[in-house]
Amino acid sequence: MSSRLLRPVRADRRTTAPRSAAPLGTRLPLVAVAVVAAGLTAACGPSSQPVGSAAPVKAGQSSEAALPSASDPATASPEASASASASASASPSASASSSAAATASAAPARTPSKPARTSAAPEPARVPGPGYDSSADAQKQIEAALRAAKADGRAVLLDFGANWCGNCKAADKVFAQSQTTAILGASYHLVKVDIGGNSSANSALLRKYSPSGGTYTMPVLVVVSPSGTVRTDTHVTGNPSLTADGINAFLRKWAS
Repeated sequence: MSSRLLRPVRADRRTTAPRSAAPLGTRLPLVAVAVVAAGLTAACGPSSQPVGSAAPVKAGQSSEAALPSASDPATASPEASASASASASASPSASASSSAAATASAAPARTPSKPARTSAAPEPARVPGPGYDSSADAQKQIEAALRAAKADGRAVLLDFGANWCGNCKAADKVFAQSQTTAILGASYHLVKVDIGGNSSANSALLRKYSPSGGTYTMPVLVVVSPSGTVRTDTHVTGNPSLTADGINAFLRKWAS
């Protein structure tokens, strides 16, 4: 009896159609996808971007190419574009300012120019050395001295003497002293005329500038103004003391 009951059951088990393999095959890919997604989530972490903010990826396009680039002008924000434009427009003026500053620092500083001299002191007149040159053209020398006197306002001092005259040599020693030389150079054009020889021309010059005649005591000193007028003639007034004090006082007196 029991065997009969069991047999139909076994027969029913054998005759029951086996479960379809399709549902299992369908579930396995879903499980695999879930596992892969869980692994990616664990590796990359949760996304901070809101859902739906990413642009859809077209077929055949990688996810990296779909992401916006910070350097792409089309995707740059308006604030970033405005800042870049302001920097670009400000750069020429900044360059001009730096160039001007460099030029100003490289340019040497100007120093104030000195005022031009309105009048310069005339050079001291030449003072001849001791003695008398018998070969010199005294007439031309006097004419040149008078032209110079008209130009600079100095007086002309005519010294008539002779190389053998002791008083003339004493006067020459005083003329060579520094103080007397300075007075002569500042106030006179000195012309020495030899009357100790046989020069008739020089004797005529003596009589021209000292016309009183008679016996001349050498040296004869005649002061002539720039206009040619005789100011003093020692043949008439007498010679000063042939010392530094005497001659210097005479020169200062008749200089102007």
